[in-house]
Amino acid sequence: MGFKITIFDPMTQRFYYLILSCLFLCASCAEEKVDEGLKAGDLIFQDLDCGPMCTAIETVTEGVNGRDFSHCAMVIEEHDTLKVIEAIGAAVQITSMSDFLQRSNKVLAARLKTSDKGLISRAVKYSKSLLGKPYDDVFLLNNDQYYCSELLYESFKVANHGKPVFELEPMTFMDPQTKSYYPVWVDYYHELHCRIPEGKPGLNPGSISRSEKLELLDIKIKP
Repeated sequence: MGFKITIFDPMTQRFYYLILSCLFLCASCAEEKVDEGLKAGDLIFQDLDCGPMCTAIETVTEGVNGRDFSHCAMVIEEHDTLKVIEAIGAAVQITSMSDFLQRSNKVLAARLKTSDKGLISRAVKYSKSLLGKPYDDVFLLNNDQYYCSELLYESFKVANHGKPVFELEPMTFMDPQTKSYYPVWVDYYHELHCRIPEGKPGLNPGSISRSEKLELLDIKIKP
């Protein structure tokens, strides 16, 4: 007893292989979307190139793999669409991915390494509860105002039952080479009538991006 071999005519063979190819391509695309796409709770680090202030932020703290970051945000999902929640401008707000990338497409995405999936959803939920909170112009913690890195820090801290996920470091507003304050910060805090909070605990996009608790995502973010 042997195997039965069915011989298709050339037209039938071409049709058969076309169907198989489509099936394999569709399966591959679906897998790519699941494995490589952004998810709610992912973090996006951005190089804004906003001038002297962004340069000052990037210079004092290097980002992961030597990259420069001056802003960060969290991915959320609304009505089956991925957006970001961020502290920028006047307040904590939700921004479309296209508007976010129009500022700068020099971005890097990362995902928290955790087996506690509930932590991610809790962080997203808490970040949304802060919508409309004023932007923290003075960059100080615990004043019910939020700057971009602080929004991520507080959201994951609350989600982790009060235990910080990302580490705070003493902030500096000084040029590491001259050991003097950047002129842009001197002018900035003079306008606010505040002292420069040198040495106060805080964090910035670069320091968060270097966290060992994050997994870098090798994906190209599209609006």
